[in-house]
Amino acid sequence: MVATSSASGSALCFTDASSSPAIRRDLGSFCLPPSTITFGFVDKPIINLQRLRLSGLKPRAANATAVENGKQDSDEVPTPVVIVDQDSDPDATVVEVTFGDRLGALLDTMNALKNLGLNVVKANVYLDSSGKHNKFAITKADSGRKVEDPELLEAIRLTVINNLLEFHPESSSQLAMGAAFGVLPPTEQVDVDIATHIKIEDDGPDRSLLYIETADRPGLLVELVKMITDISVAVESGEFDTEGLLAKVKFHVSYRNKALIKPLQQVLANSLRYFLRRPSTNDSSF
Repeated sequence: MVATSSASGSALCFTDASSSPAIRRDLGSFCLPPSTITFGFVDKPIINLQRLRLSGLKPRAANATAVENGKQDSDEVPTPVVIVDQDSDPDATVVEVTFGDRLGALLDTMNALKNLGLNVVKANVYLDSSGKHNKFAITKADSGRKVEDPELLEAIRLTVINNLLEFHPESSSQLAMGAAFGVLPPTEQVDVDIATHIKIEDDGPDRSLLYIETADRPGLLVELVKMITDISVAVESGEFDTEGLLAKVKFHVSYRNKALIKPLQQVLANSLRYFLRRPSTNDSSF
């Protein structure tokens, strides 16, 4: 995977020179050009998606061969979990990766995050019944502040997942991203109509809490933020969990610095439900 930036430094692109022409034609390139919305903290202007296109990123050939030869038993593969958390640390974006007890030190993941213009200011590992958890506290290298750009948050998520696929290609069969740039497609398909659940509740007088669970796909974080802000609802902070084939999202949202009233909650829920359940398109851009 290669990351490049435009001359202005505002667009971020990922490409994979090893991808076949067919993959590049089908998936395009993963670019993050500029625009404006609000995400992270209130009243902080940041860039937003105009177009998001994905390249065919592939794991290492040696590991891929091992999987294809049946040396990994997919029935015993744990569920990969990648969490991008904006709430638990006021000064940094927290990324957590879990893949049973299979994860190594993830030094390559830390280096890949640095290549996105980020600093890993703190990292720790802990074990529990679900496996080995690697947590990184991340800030922007140029400002020392937490990440607020939805495109960059999605780039972080996809970078971590791509590295997981690279060093643990057996995870491909457990991830929605495996169909896009892995070596094994998911062993099961998620019915988006059944998997999609949306809930909105008050979280004090000044904001509401939006819960979304749906089938995961590349670019979903940015698409959700854009969909929400298109109806004039501000996304203040939140958490985006990639759990196997599912995305589990928690956003703090508000309308004119107040919690969403019930009619607006219904409008937001209906809009998101329609957006998430709409038929997929063959276009490579959104």
